[in-house]
Amino acid sequence: MPTISKRLIDDEQPRTSEFFIWDSKLAGFGVRIHPTGRKVFVAQVRVGRTLRRVKIGPYGAFTPEQARKRAEEIIRAAADGRDPQREKRERANAITVEQLCAQYLDAARAGLVTTRFKRPKRASTVAIDEGRVARHIVPLIGDVPVKDLKRSDVQRMADAIASGKTSGVFKGKPRGRAVVTGGTGTAGRVVELLGGIYSWAEKRDLVPGPNPTRGVERVRGEPKERVLSPAELAALGKALRAHDATAPMAAAAIKLIALTGMRRSEACRLRWREVDEVGHCLRLETTKAGRSTRPVGEAALALLHSLPREDGAEWVFARVDVEAPAELKKPMKAIYAAAGTAVGAQILRRTFASVASDSGFGDATIAELLGHARRGVTERHYVRRSDPVMVAAADKVAAQIAALLRDR
Repeated sequence: MPTISKRLIDDEQPRTSEFFIWDSKLAGFGVRIHPTGRKVFVAQVRVGRTLRRVKIGPYGAFTPEQARKRAEEIIRAAADGRDPQREKRERANAITVEQLCAQYLDAARAGLVTTRFKRPKRASTVAIDEGRVARHIVPLIGDVPVKDLKRSDVQRMADAIASGKTSGVFKGKPRGRAVVTGGTGTAGRVVELLGGIYSWAEKRDLVPGPNPTRGVERVRGEPKERVLSPAELAALGKALRAHDATAPMAAAAIKLIALTGMRRSEACRLRWREVDEVGHCLRLETTKAGRSTRPVGEAALALLHSLPREDGAEWVFARVDVEAPAELKKPMKAIYAAAGTAVGAQILRRTFASVASDSGFGDATIAELLGHARRGVTERHYVRRSDPVMVAAADKVAAQIAALLRDR
């Protein structure tokens, strides 16, 4: 049996069928020569009772010395009880972080990913996830195989996002753009999303454990406490009246949020069938926490009653073609800007809660008015008020806010 060398391989001519030349120095190391003249280095090992022939690579790309060294590694791995061929196949089939994120987003779009409320993620939430994956995760760690991702990789990603490495202005929807700023808050939310993706993948045996996001340092933001003062509510009311003629739907949507504490998406996507005037409530079919019944005051019902409603209309704030809710984000921002103070839907929601608290209502009542999910057994089954009491609370808070908006 000869020693495999460059001269030996060059001298060997192809035959009508493939054949092997085995090395005298290293048992199991050889060259396969095909009838076409192609010459490939191989390592032959036994794994259990099975004989494995692992391809190393073609002659030319590998020298005999390089191939022999690689064969030694393969033979040593087999002697340790590992299966080199299976490991090679797993390496070839290993998905990257980008591919795992793509699988997760496909499942989320199909309604197969649930939230902490055990409900499918909403389309708006999935859209936010898509942006975080595309703008932060993929550029920083997208090409890393999921099985090789370490906590240190995730930590470096979080640090890069926090320092603004992924910030920029990107093309968004037609004639739109996405302004990405990064920061510590964004870094924390991206790490949280990646952790959720890995948890989802672990349950489906797509990734090995442990979750690489565990133990990653994140800066916890301070709870937001910004609420509008009476003077700021009066300024907002003035801006609303100035836009009643030019942007009536946006102005009405802002008033509704202020008078009910609704989320922006809940107000802007409100359906007429969800308005129960007799029961003094809104029976929302889809919210962040699922179905939700919200007691509302007379001021909010009067506002809804004053809005134009065509026969068969579905949406309270409908597009011109009435087939979908209107896109009110831009005109609402213009009204907020005209108010001359930092204001938005979340601040209005917080202001509603603050007014309720100042009026003497407890946390359980305020949670009911805002539609917070009930998590504990006590909250779900025992901390409940009778409907008249809740309606009276909503009516009192809405009346106070309506008076402030009118600056009376």
